Amino acid sequence: MSFAFSEDQEELRAGIRRFLEQKSPESEVRRLMETAEGYDPGVWSQMSDQLGLQGLAIPEELGGQGFGFVELGIVLEEMGRALLCAPFFSSVVLAANLLLVSGDAEAQARHLPGIASGETIATVGLTEDAGRWDEAGIALRATRSGAGHALTGHKTYVLDGLVADLLLVPATTEAGTSIFAVQADAAGLTRTPLSTMDLTRKQARIELDGVAGELVGTDGGGWPILSKTLDLAAVGLANEQVGGAQRVLEMSVQYAKDRIQFGRPIGSFQAIKHKCADLLVEVESAKSAAYYGSWCAQEDSGELPVVASLAKAYCSDAYFHAAGESIQIHGGIGFTWEHPAHLYFKRAKTTELLLGDPTYHRELLAQRVGI
Repeated sequence: MSFAFSEDQEELRAGIRRFLEQKSPESEVRRLMETAEGYDPGVWSQMSDQLGLQGLAIPEELGGQGFGFVELGIVLEEMGRALLCAPFFSSVVLAANLLLVSGDAEAQARHLPGIASGETIATVGLTEDAGRWDEAGIALRATRSGAGHALTGHKTYVLDGLVADLLLVPATTEAGTSIFAVQADAAGLTRTPLSTMDLTRKQARIELDGVAGELVGTDGGGWPILSKTLDLAAVGLANEQVGGAQRVLEMSVQYAKDRIQFGRPIGSFQAIKHKCADLLVEVESAKSAAYYGSWCAQEDSGELPVVASLAKAYCSDAYFHAAGESIQIHGGIGFTWEHPAHLYFKRAKTTELLLGDPTYHRELLAQRVGI
């Protein structure tokens, strides 16, 4: 079994990095994080029209490129490295994967071509006021209304909920947990932006008052779909975290070489050397976990649930630790608004909590291996 990337995959990485260096420099990240929408529609269109990124892992017959999760992981890693401000994770990693996992051919044909082309921005709203990522946290109710369902309740911490055209939300019916597709302009739906620590990734609260919902999958069969989607998303997020962790490591090492103190680079001091060496070990270990997770996702391996929780827990800790140590290595300048260290620190903290924090995933891992 080989986990080395192929030549084509390395070319994909190089191409994405060049694109993001041009389209997502620090100056652009800072500009977009101050806007309500949080992304540049022109760049979003280029991502779909020129690179086909939104449809990368969507089957060709549904308008996508037909690649696998390994390629998607490479793209996410580079996006995490560049702190890309765009609704890619919500639309592609969450919503598109949910539709693919659902097995609902009609819903896939209706929604996936638009997601793949970038014309439809989609997201998944799971958490509510309790902030739980499990089935017990779903309180949104769906009741029969004519030939369809009416949804009443709310979802919060919804990624890119303010700009999404399509929302996929789980709700409780008489049959159990079910998933519904809701149009953002539906009557009775209200969206409110939330104040967040990480301004590079927007969140919203969604209020639903008798909103019409289209059933995705089977009535009462929603949780297995959501559970697998969350596992795939955890692996995708782990790859994104690896990209960010690698970038802060590189910034730290470069600063340790450049900063002169007492007539010598600070990287020559034992304390700084040890910090950088420890971070290197953590980042490389995080890569191993994230890459193995991508392989499991692509092969639809039975190990996916275990590996997903392992990767999410370890990569969350590694990224947050790397971001914090980077600020320490940079010293006084690392605490300033002008330096990018705080941007990565805030992204590291929010991704640590997104989809469940490391403690939650370690407990989930223990349950899944039967401990």
